[in-house]
Amino acid sequence: MLNYLWGAMIFIGILVAAFTGRLAEVTNGAVDSAKEAVAISVTMLGVMSMWTGIIRIGEKAGLMQAMTKKLRPFLKWLFPDVPEEHKAMDRIAENVIANFLGLGWAATPAGLMAMKELQSLNEHKDRASRAMCMFMIFNMSSLQLVSINIVAYRMQYNSADPSEIIGPGMITTLVSTAAAIAFGKIMEAIE
Repeated sequence: MLNYLWGAMIFIGILVAAFTGRLAEVTNGAVDSAKEAVAISVTMLGVMSMWTGIIRIGEKAGLMQAMTKKLRPFLKWLFPDVPEEHKAMDRIAENVIANFLGLGWAATPAGLMAMKELQSLNEHKDRASRAMCMFMIFNMSSLQLVSINIVAYRMQYNSADPSEIIGPGMITTLVSTAAAIAFGKIMEAIE
């Protein structure tokens, strides 16, 4: 459905540009946007490569395991239906750590694997379990210490202070995560 919507908007935009004599501007805008997309992709590839390497070093040094261990009591409270030593808890912890570090692209695979593990515990395969719902709500709130992606984008566009969004970003994600947890716990209590 969304593809049709975007397709219609592009088609209508081209028609309007053709009838108003601005087709050259649309063409130039498309080419400039393509160049910009490549430049951003190269920048993000560098940032992603660096942070993926740091995560791998952290894994080899035992940092990820130590952080996962520290998160376990909180995760046990958040997901009481999931056995403490189940693989889902490790995947959830990986997802939380990646999101916390602002590495949403690295959090996605862990989140998908966590959902798969949570589904393996689900007694009713045709609907989401409480743990799956809580994980989705918690994951979408995305508690972040540093939003690496946004800082990289701001650097790409020559921001005077690319890191100035770190403080407000931390506060915003803290509030959204607290609201998500409160909503999830209220819904669990109502159920």
